[in-house]
Amino acid sequence: MTNPPVAASRLLLIGSAASKAMSPGLWNPVLQQLGNGWTYEPWDVPAGGDLHTTKARLQQPDILAANVTMPHKHWAAGAADRVTAPVRLSGACNLLVREAGELVGYNTDFTAVEMLLDGAAHRHALLLGAGGAARAALIALRGKAGAVSITDQDPRAAKDLMDLGLELGVDTRTVTWSSAQDLAAGVSLVVNATPIGKDSSDAPAWGSAPLAPDAVLYDFVYARHATASVARARGLGVRCIDGWDHLREQAVAMVPLLGLDGRVRGLLQERLQHLRERS
Repeated sequence: MTNPPVAASRLLLIGSAASKAMSPGLWNPVLQQLGNGWTYEPWDVPAGGDLHTTKARLQQPDILAANVTMPHKHWAAGAADRVTAPVRLSGACNLLVREAGELVGYNTDFTAVEMLLDGAAHRHALLLGAGGAARAALIALRGKAGAVSITDQDPRAAKDLMDLGLELGVDTRTVTWSSAQDLAAGVSLVVNATPIGKDSSDAPAWGSAPLAPDAVLYDFVYARHATASVARARGLGVRCIDGWDHLREQAVAMVPLLGLDGRVRGLLQERLQHLRERS
């Protein structure tokens, strides 16, 4: 007797600290409401972990898709059999979906940034960090920023991102971390694509400098406290897009890619609001 095919029902989150992330607490109650038998499971894969085994696991028939977070977004872009344009341009992938036996790579960070920035033009953007999130932001800013300055604790990562920006026709340059703190006062967009803010004792990502009156802060960090960056920006009367906003739009962007119907968007937003109010 032939065994029936295994139904794909598992969503994974792959990252070095996946078990500490908010996403399982966001998705699992929504999936339970849908009653489709799907689960969302964190999978801690440390930097330098066995990524060959990780890819092999993703190709098992019970896996639907996997979100990918730090520090594996670059690996995910290379692991995919096919990728979308934002992944190809940025070299970063945060969602692998199994489609017809292949792993297809998407970048919902890009989708979220593009949605939340809403096509606004910026005279000068400052990117704090040069990892996968910063790459998504840079792609989203293509044609919408007069200049982009990039800094990272790793100068090589900053240079790699600058080179990508120049290839895309963006006026991009690198600056030192200390210079970035001075620049913050004059730019029209500050993007915090670092982990600074996860700890409640962290200072604002750009330091103590003021921000321009027309500035926007985009802080990728979400936490159970208002990050110091967001608190400082709000105190200055600056518009803030925080990590909760980003998490919402990132989740909403996944809905059609997973073949879920439109009502899931509302369920995700309700659940995220519940989590935010509890934090």
